[in-house]
Amino acid sequence: MLRIAVASDAGEVTEHFGHCEDFIIFDTEGTRILKEEVVSNPGHKPGFLPCFLDDMRVDVIISGGMGGGAIDIFNEKNIEVIVGAKGNAKAAVEEYMQGSLISAGTVCHEHMHHEECGE
Repeated sequence: MLRIAVASDAGEVTEHFGHCEDFIIFDTEGTRILKEEVVSNPGHKPGFLPCFLDDMRVDVIISGGMGGGAIDIFNEKNIEVIVGAKGNAKAAVEEYMQGSLISAGTVCHEHMHHEECGE
């Protein structure tokens, strides 16, 4: 089983990981989604969210953009990071499971410019 989290706003992949409304957690097996649950974002504090998602046993995180610090922490915890995703969260997970969602490697360097992430 693979547990995939998508940083989302209203069911869509969010542009900026730390400022999302919630995380949609998908439990998957092969190319099937077994379970889907929505968990509210508990708040944006540097270094907190990667640990929060690690505690939830997440294997993969999908987002539009993400800061380098968060990416480093996910990498340390062996959680795969996919950035540059757009559109419907469930569709992004389905693309990932089919091997067609590839990380763009987009890193947000300045939080004050989070509106511009992914451009």
